[in-house]
Amino acid sequence: MTVNDAGVADGTLSGARAVPGAGAGADPLAPVRAYLLRGAREEADRIAAEARAHAAAVLGQARHDAEEGDRQARARGRAEAAPLAAAERRRGRERARSIVLGAQRQAHEELRAQVLAAAVGLRDEPGYEQLLARLTAMATQTAGPGARITADPAGGVVARSAQAVVDCSLPRLAALAVDALGDRTGELWTP
Repeated sequence: MTVNDAGVADGTLSGARAVPGAGAGADPLAPVRAYLLRGAREEADRIAAEARAHAAAVLGQARHDAEEGDRQARARGRAEAAPLAAAERRRGRERARSIVLGAQRQAHEELRAQVLAAAVGLRDEPGYEQLLARLTAMATQTAGPGARITADPAGGVVARSAQAVVDCSLPRLAALAVDALGDRTGELWTP
């Protein structure tokens, strides 16, 4: 949903095209979004804490391995010659950087997978039928007249009309929740 300058939701989803004549007013889906966002944030915070701990351990090992590799490279370099030592140190730094980037990528992928699993798990929670009804109403209103609603196998719905496709599937909403964290996901690998 987007919010105008007065702080009022205008009833459109970010990334979805506005439907002419859709109307303005109170947003009946605000509680659904708030519920999903609150749940996603809580789950993301929990997952982030776990991922930070995991990433810190992986990064610590990577730093240890990089330092050990660098130490060994320095000893060989002194024995072989200065130019060879410089090349080996560079390769050690590149290897360490690669390990760090891999650990960061893995932590982000784990966060995304865990948020997706939590979102899909909502299907088994009490109140899912009410959530599904709210998602259906929101998708139908946003897609516009003549929208065809399809239940997503992983939960939620997708509405299609001549004007728009509105994806309110649980996997899509989970992805949007992770994307909404933006730079905060960098905290996963910051010691």
